[in-house]
Amino acid sequence: MYYDLHIHSGLSPCADDDMSPQNIVRMAKLKGLQLISICDHNSLRQQAVLAEVAKAHHLKYLYGIELQTKEEVHVLAYFKDPLDCEPMQAWLNHVQMKVQNRPNFFGHQYLYDQHDHIVDEEKIALIFSLNATLEECLHMIHVHHGKAVLAHIYGRKNGIVTQLGFIPDDLPIDGIEVSSEEDAQRLRKEYPQYSHLPTLINSDAHTLINIHEAVYALNADAQKSLWGS
Repeated sequence: MYYDLHIHSGLSPCADDDMSPQNIVRMAKLKGLQLISICDHNSLRQQAVLAEVAKAHHLKYLYGIELQTKEEVHVLAYFKDPLDCEPMQAWLNHVQMKVQNRPNFFGHQYLYDQHDHIVDEEKIALIFSLNATLEECLHMIHVHHGKAVLAHIYGRKNGIVTQLGFIPDDLPIDGIEVSSEEDAQRLRKEYPQYSHLPTLINSDAHTLINIHEAVYALNADAQKSLWGS
């Protein structure tokens, strides 16, 4: 199953404003993808509409989010059941920094309907770290029946290796994201204790053109682990 499980919508302040539900899904279909996840920064508020649009275009969808922990480490969280998103969002509301967004500085944080009309704008700045540690974020992802995947671990800001210098042993994670096949090989060499976990190569697309082509496919074991079938 060809996938891209790390795409940002216009709700993320660093994404282009044309990263709307219809635009993202149509581009994903055009590129031959079969499974996508939109992982906006520190918010699940756009997920219901994104899933609805994906379903209308016969594209499999995994509910997702990119959390920024107190250590400024990025963690992807995936949920199969939409009923788990609401209590997870309630927890996020509790641990978010209550700083007003400055669209002219950080970027807009648009919420769209299923026809790509802007219906609201998130007022709280999503760019800042949550008031929750890596350990706490991983725990809450699992409490809400989600899967936790370390995001873009090598060579990028907010990857765990960039932020901490290493991946701690025995982290309760369900997968690891890298940016290339070369980084996947490096991961297996440097952290063999995590080699049994699914390794995802996602785009982290903030623009339509950067959504992945149908190049990377989930094998059966990874599908079962992250998707459930």
